[in-house]
Amino acid sequence: MGWWQVDADTLATSRFVLSPLAETTAGLMRLRWDTAELPSDREWLRAHGPAYRERLAGDPITAELVGTALLAHWIADFVAPPPTDVERPFADEVAVVRDTPPAAARAHLAEGLGGRLPAALDRDDLGPRMADLLSWIWRTGIEPDWPRRRRLLEADVLARTRQLSLGGWRAALDRMRTGMRWLGGGRLQINAFDYPPRDISGAQLLFVPNTLGRGWVSWQEPQPTRYALMYRATGVLADPGPGGVVPGALGRLLGAGRARILLELAQPRSTSQLVAITGLALGSVGGHLRVLLEAGLVTRRRAGRSVLYLRTSAGEAVVHAATG
Repeated sequence: MGWWQVDADTLATSRFVLSPLAETTAGLMRLRWDTAELPSDREWLRAHGPAYRERLAGDPITAELVGTALLAHWIADFVAPPPTDVERPFADEVAVVRDTPPAAARAHLAEGLGGRLPAALDRDDLGPRMADLLSWIWRTGIEPDWPRRRRLLEADVLARTRQLSLGGWRAALDRMRTGMRWLGGGRLQINAFDYPPRDISGAQLLFVPNTLGRGWVSWQEPQPTRYALMYRATGVLADPGPGGVVPGALGRLLGAGRARILLELAQPRSTSQLVAITGLALGSVGGHLRVLLEAGLVTRRRAGRSVLYLRTSAGEAVVHAATG
């Protein structure tokens, strides 16, 4: 299995960060493999897959670049550089891909193929070609929906930090992505593959959620040494919550609308998310939230530009009593 040795200082200074480029790279992976894990993935692929395939059909060099840079269990380093520890605009992030030295881009591709670089990719424009493709995916498939996706990512970060405060790193990191878990003794298993361990003590460690991909890792070496773990956010676009079914006892106690909202707040959500999920009017959601706040069943926290609501321990007890 692949694992990283992480010291206490690295963990203490690690942080969650949002990255428009990581979200876009997750979209590229989704298009590359044409696979859908959730209904929202299928909808996104139906909307953007045909144009993507048409674009690559008219650009065989970029098509071969994608096929070589994104293999089953490996992604070329220059395609997915780790973000910085503060969120940056997409244009600033993708410039790192565009400015990759040609020799480095060729070396990254050859590494995934055991040292053999296809003749068609022995060229100096690999970074700009990949940056152009990522920019197109951002403009057409991510940017129009970025505010909503960003709210979901903020909610995931809030939920993870809450898990961290309640249960420590094991609670926050276990099952963040397939094959990942905290082994103890400073060892973080990052996947189930037979890779040699890495000692990342003293490096900067970032956790980066996305709404489209399964997850991957990336790093930048040498100084500043930075490692990033990309993972799929929980409760992403297709998560319907309890599906509108409110247990009778809870509905009679709180009223159907407030009970539905309390059920949905098993994870942090914004007012607009609750409106979209429940189908209730904005004014109704706001009124129900005020009552639940006054009763001490929910609390609210700010995450970036969003205000997110989640159940308190009292709210958890009420739901458990009614549904358990």
